[in-house]
Amino acid sequence: MKNILITGASSGIGLQLAKDYARRGDRVYASARSEKKLSELSNSGDGEIIPVPVDVTSRETVSNVFSKLEKLDTVILNAGTCEYVDIEKFDSSLFERVFQVNFFGVVYSVEALLPKMKKGGQIAIVGSQARLLPFTRSEAYGSSKAAVDYFSKSLSVDLSERDITVHSIDPGFVKTPLTDKNDFSMPFLVTVEEASEAIIKSLLKGKLFISFPKSLSWILSVCSLLPYGIQRKISIYLKKQS
Repeated sequence: MKNILITGASSGIGLQLAKDYARRGDRVYASARSEKKLSELSNSGDGEIIPVPVDVTSRETVSNVFSKLEKLDTVILNAGTCEYVDIEKFDSSLFERVFQVNFFGVVYSVEALLPKMKKGGQIAIVGSQARLLPFTRSEAYGSSKAAVDYFSKSLSVDLSERDITVHSIDPGFVKTPLTDKNDFSMPFLVTVEEASEAIIKSLLKGKLFISFPKSLSWILSVCSLLPYGIQRKISIYLKKQS
């Protein structure tokens, strides 16, 4: 039995991961802001799920709560949010809100959890394929995930001699309460069950970079290698189609 911590475990990918790991027989520390949702999850009968209410945007709270946990085998930093920019009403506070969750929530968690990692432990950080192209209205979300990607890869280098591996997870479109708010087409949309299965299998194999679905990942990866002028034209074309 392994000790697994998952942030953003009250809905979407995090919720499904918590259930699936618990069903495998692991002890799951499920973290999110909603105590009610975490209580419902822990009483779901899926296995040993321990609620850990915390707001990842509060450094002090993250430190206090996570310092009380047992040693951990796997940490999946999944908590995230998305807000789209209205270029006619540009609002810098929107960027602050998005970065506070998507980037600083990860940094605060890593700071608190590094002393809790077992030898041979895994830290998996959820980014997004949105970072690969300059999509319309995604200035805040995409840049926060680009920051997460760089942070993850740099952290992987600096932890290479401590027997702790860092894994970057880049989902495409996954059907969650967050993506349900989108008012545009989401190609290659996958379910949370498919996302959870891809993540768990890949972490068991020790893959450092996890990206799914493969079709969308391949297309965006190729596009990201094109000259910026072409990337821009592609993104403008997609904007007009939305």
